[in-house]
Amino acid sequence: MLGTAPLVDEIDLYLAHETQPLWLATEAELDAYDLPAPYWAFAWAGGQALARYILDHPETVRGKRVFDFASGRGLVAIAAAMAGAASVTANDIDPFAITAMALNARANGVSITTEARDLIGDPLDDVDLVLAGDVCYEQPMADRTIAWLHKLAKAGKPVLLGDPGRAYLPKDGMEWVIRYGIMETSAVEDTDARNAIVWRLTPGS
Repeated sequence: MLGTAPLVDEIDLYLAHETQPLWLATEAELDAYDLPAPYWAFAWAGGQALARYILDHPETVRGKRVFDFASGRGLVAIAAAMAGAASVTANDIDPFAITAMALNARANGVSITTEARDLIGDPLDDVDLVLAGDVCYEQPMADRTIAWLHKLAKAGKPVLLGDPGRAYLPKDGMEWVIRYGIMETSAVEDTDARNAIVWRLTPGS
């Protein structure tokens, strides 16, 4: 069913509302097929913060080729398209997420390109700005992703990261951009989701 997330009520999203039962049921079923948990079904706090920042500061993406990593349901990618990005590529390795992105983009009347390959380590030569929300929920994922994002930043590629303060988020080489308050928390979060922060990776880190 279409709904909205607290920080970005101008974007329509197909979201899961019975959070904990759906998470447990689908995670068990997907695990039987060696597929990832249904992260795409929820509007996570970091993604909401990043999308809100983009909508409030459209100059961040306007006219640029934007890459949204681990896009999930496509919230950040949709915000970038709505804010005037020249093109938006939404990337996620989960085929269910790719379907969710397409449905949500259509619901908001925007066009995004979806990419289902694992692109960690890719130099992203045809990209002007990299966005990543909620990628530090597990240590192996966080370590691998943040190392790559820092490499992109050192190569001169601007990177913005949204995260609510998860345990595996390394603060070194990042500067605080803005913090948002969200009035609800998720039953499947490992932290206080009311603290949604946008970070910028610093090129010299």
